[in-house]
Amino acid sequence: MPAYSFEAVDSQGQTRKGVMEADTAKAARGLLRAQALVPLAVEPVNASSSNAAGSTGLRTKLFEGKVFNATGLAIWTRQVAGLVSSGLPLERALTALTEEAEDERQRNLLASLRAEVNAGATFAKALSQHPREFSSIYTAVIGAGEQSGSLGLVLERLADDLEERQALQSKLVGAALYPAIVTLVAIAIVLFLVGYVVPQVANVFAGSKRALPFLTVAMLAISGMVRNYGWAMLIAIIVIAIGARAAYARAAIREKIDAAFLKLPLVGPLARGYNAARFASTLAMLAAAGVPILRALQAAAETLNNTAMRADALDALVLVREGAPLASAMAQKKRFPGLLAMFARLGEQTGQLPLMLQRAAVQLSTEVQRRAMALATILEPLLIVAMGLVVMLIVLAVLLPIIQLNQFAK
Repeated sequence: MPAYSFEAVDSQGQTRKGVMEADTAKAARGLLRAQALVPLAVEPVNASSSNAAGSTGLRTKLFEGKVFNATGLAIWTRQVAGLVSSGLPLERALTALTEEAEDERQRNLLASLRAEVNAGATFAKALSQHPREFSSIYTAVIGAGEQSGSLGLVLERLADDLEERQALQSKLVGAALYPAIVTLVAIAIVLFLVGYVVPQVANVFAGSKRALPFLTVAMLAISGMVRNYGWAMLIAIIVIAIGARAAYARAAIREKIDAAFLKLPLVGPLARGYNAARFASTLAMLAAAGVPILRALQAAAETLNNTAMRADALDALVLVREGAPLASAMAQKKRFPGLLAMFARLGEQTGQLPLMLQRAAVQLSTEVQRRAMALATILEPLLIVAMGLVVMLIVLAVLLPIIQLNQFAK
């Protein structure tokens, strides 16, 4: 039975909003009138998501974020898993979560899912009606859980995967946050000194007939360039950034850039390990849920941010389709860590491929966190030293003429 969001007025003139189920919009209006409510608007709750050409859907896509963020989706998945694992039917679980939802958009989304399930659709099919909120991997795992009859267990594993991925991303962001703040502050301080302080001090020596030190002359030239051509330089940087982004959008160029990025000394191994951990974790989750290995490889490859590693994963998929073992196919792709192929081989030999892939994902994630923390530990003092050197050069450029004048006066 479809779900409809309504806006109505009661006998006291107060406006009421909510969601109700009915066969048609006309039937929903009839139910509202039976409750002594005057309907003002009755619309299907999924209208904004399915009608992308409409103005409401366009505003949603442009100005509104997803109903579930990464943390919210993990929490919601855990809630559904807990209710289903306790023996509650899926329809009643969705009803309970709909009633407890505080956000209106979330409530409408859950009401739509409940209506689809009540109409006879599978949970995976209901989720696939909202691709903006639920990825293809998410729906594939749910579908496998429904087919195997272990939806609660699959939901628990899916929630674990979402939480682990969110924790890894949070640690990486936390490790990069302090160096980023230091860099921005350093740039702001240097621009202020070069654009304002240095010219003010230079005016003091404008009447002097003595030649200024080379460092001071160089700093004044840089200051003049920043003051006179600062906006032009900023516009040029923006244009270059837009052009680079447009070029990066092309598949061939992006793959070459991503391949070169993996070869960088410090951040390359970090990106390599992060993508490999994500790939192994997704593949382990899909394999444990009963998804066929070829379909699981295809879905896991789509989660890779690095297109060069994604191409390698798809090449490995071709080899597996032709009959090669997964470990052998992964071992031929040197961009993936050898640890992944080793654990895949152990999993194939022992018949515990999902478990071994999950262990590989855990070890790779731990290594990524260690590298990120080590990189942040190295960058912090380096940035501070670099900022100190730049400020020292600016201070010397200002003090050298003063020292020169003092010596001349003596």
